[in-house]
Amino acid sequence: MTPAPRLIQACALVAVPALAIPLVPWLALPWTVLVGLLAGVALVDFFLLLRAGPEITLERTIATTLPVSAPSRVTLAACNRGARRLVVRLHDLYPAGFAARDLPVTMVLGPGRCGRSRYTVVPSRRGRFVFAGVHVAVLSPLALWRRRWEVPCRDEVRVFPDFRGISRFSLLAVSHELAGMGIRRIMRRGQGGEFHQLREYRQGDELRKIDWKATSRYGRLISREYEDERDQHLVFMLDCGRRMRHLEAGGSLLDQALAAILLLAHVADHQGDAAGIYSFGGDERWIPPRRTEGAVSQLLRQTFDLHATTAAADYLAAAARVSALQGRRSLVILVTSSRAEDQEDVLQAALLLARRHLVVVADLRESVLDHEQRRPVTSFAGALRYQALLDYLNRRQALGRLFAHHGILSLDVTAAGLPAALVNQYLEIKGSGRL
Repeated sequence: MTPAPRLIQACALVAVPALAIPLVPWLALPWTVLVGLLAGVALVDFFLLLRAGPEITLERTIATTLPVSAPSRVTLAACNRGARRLVVRLHDLYPAGFAARDLPVTMVLGPGRCGRSRYTVVPSRRGRFVFAGVHVAVLSPLALWRRRWEVPCRDEVRVFPDFRGISRFSLLAVSHELAGMGIRRIMRRGQGGEFHQLREYRQGDELRKIDWKATSRYGRLISREYEDERDQHLVFMLDCGRRMRHLEAGGSLLDQALAAILLLAHVADHQGDAAGIYSFGGDERWIPPRRTEGAVSQLLRQTFDLHATTAAADYLAAAARVSALQGRRSLVILVTSSRAEDQEDVLQAALLLARRHLVVVADLRESVLDHEQRRPVTSFAGALRYQALLDYLNRRQALGRLFAHHGILSLDVTAAGLPAALVNQYLEIKGSGRL
């Protein structure tokens, strides 16, 4: 129980005349009566609030799964079970590391009435979290006192990678506007696959795909559509080592890599392929590729609590492990962020995998390198820094050429550019029939 602002203001007003009592002695008696009256009213108000006891029931409504780094709405519902009007202030006990807006919330509830209010939370990391309860503050009948207590109201939530990209991909795919995500339409070099169906001509279709007999019959351009080979396997090797802890605007490299992987898994599922994940570098997990209903949701549920560790990634051991686990020829995509001292190990791991599989190495580049490369050089120290940066970037390009020499595909991209780059590479591979 604490004094409310109204009681503090009343005490301040009563204290002002006390300063004049030494100069005007006759004010002492009226001032004493005023103090006694205020004290009496405050005591009565205090005991009324104390006797009433908790008269509030609470309920929280929140989704059981939330996307990381994205706003989610939480609804607090409060009901007044007492016989008097209440002014209630609620502050939800959201998990540490979450950001919240529009808290605390204030409601005015009549006798037997209920109210609802919403606020927004933004989770900063993936994993399991608990909303333990709600802090409640109620004003006394005369608003001189405020009583506080905690109402248990437990809700467990799981914070998943930001799956808005998957939803956006689905919407754009339906409207054939994938260029909005940087995804290119890949034209086949040949016809590839088997005949699937006839459909209306779309801008960009090759002339040799136009079915002229169907066109003359229907009076509009009709194209032949061919079906890619289906039921192929993708295996993502996700580095969870210390290199992936680097933070950027969209979250850690691991957060953004996992979101990109899940997007491509969704694309592959729509293409009739199966995707699996092998994580290494301190948190080893193996989720084999399976063509089952809800396969992408299964991947999401089994990887949402993956976090970058402080361990160093052992690329060769991981490659040997995947070679043993995945006997069928697959598209293996290694997602990492290497440094100069890692490049030889990454190359050897890719060569080991390439004995059986088609390999893509997605080596994430910190976006700060691109910013530094564009910064004007204005000093000798800046020139040295710029030269060191160019040397590092040249080494990365040399590694890419070495990959290409051995028939290994590679992507040198920032984390923000990874989703489109992965999908484009996958579609190009599907269109060329290399797998």
